[in-house]
Formats: sequence, structure tokens, C-alpha cells
Amino acid sequence: MRLRVDPRTAQVLLTIPKRVSRAKALAWANEHRPWIEKQLAAIAPASRLEPGDSIPLYDRPHPIVWDKERSRLVRLEDGAIVTGGPRDTVEPRIVRWLHRHALDILSAETAEYAVKAGVVVTRVAIGDPRSRWGSCSSSGAIRYSWRLILAPDFVRRATVAHEVAHRVHMNHGPHFHALVEDLLGCDPTPARSWLRSRGASLHRIAG
Repeated sequence: MRLRVDPRTAQVLLTIPKRVSRAKALAWANEHRPWIEKQLAAIAPASRLEPGDSIPLYDRPHPIVWDKERSRLVRLEDGAIVTGGPRDTVEPRIVRWLHRHALDILSAETAEYAVKAGVVVTRVAIGDPRSRWGSCSSSGAIRYSWRLILAPDFVRRATVAHEVAHRVHMNHGPHFHALVEDLLGCDPTPARSWLRSRGASLHRIAG
């Protein structure tokens, strides 16, 4: 039997072999309740995108400032995310803005590294995958998690360099890793460590 807590969703997951009864598995899991409660307590509470809340854009807190008399257009002003219009549409409008902002930043950085690597990227897109931060297809299309804009700049840029390097090496061999470091201009190991230790928390933010 295997018991784990998903840090992205705060779900408790119990894997049961075919030969073990459901009742026995639940009893076994109940014996580990203190461990489960400790894991759940360590998970950051889910964040919504409402006025007064804060978004960790670039890993720096950006408060959401709302005034119904202002334009409903979402803007980045002086370290805050500002909008107006109906309050009940604030969250979906901010989500759409975050997605557009992520695509703009990731497209620009992808183009930067593609020129440096001497490759062509046919398309840049964003999504919200649970298991990976980026992917590169053999056709030259690269897709990222929009949540990379919530991470520090060095983490996001290391991920972009990683995916662009796959336009040269569709593997994770020594030449690939050497190219990633050359494109980035520094060791990408700290960025990978950050995503391993803190990446799951980015999925606790609405979007």
C-alpha cells in the first residue's frame, strides 16, 4: 500500500494492491493520520484572485487593487494588479490577463534563446499542466505552464532555455545540459531545485 498527499491539490491519495481489501487499506491509512495531518498543514492554503488578495507575480507579492469606478481593463501599476468594473468578474478577468501576460513574456524569452541557439521555434503556447513546466515537440512547438510567471525570473528563464535546447537535442544527455547552461549563462541547477521544492505551491493559486 502507498499513501501520499498531493501538494498541488491537497488530496490524500491511497494506492491499494488488488489483494488488499478496501477496509484493511482504510484502517491502515487511519493509523497514519498524524502523518497525513502534518503533510496537509504544510501545504499553503489555496489562493483566490479577489480584491485585497495578493498574487506572487515573479515570486514577489502583487496586491489586487479594485475600484468599481475604474476601467475593467486589468493593468500592472507600481507593483500592483489594478482593475475596476463589476466585482464578480474580477477573478476571471485577472486569470485571462495572467495567461496573456505569461504568453507575452515566455514568447519573448523563447525568441531570445532561439536566436542564441540558432534554431526556429514554430509556435509558443501556454497551458496549465500538472506534471511538467514545459514541453517541446519535434515540430518545433514549445508549450509552457502559465504558472512560470509566478516563479522567480531565474526559474522561468532556466525553463525556457531548457525547452529551447530541445530544439537541438531531443534528449537529456551531456550535450543537452551543456547547451542549456550556455544559453542561460549560468548553472540551471538552482532553478530545478526551486521547482522541486516550491513548484507545487504555484498550483494552489487560482487560474
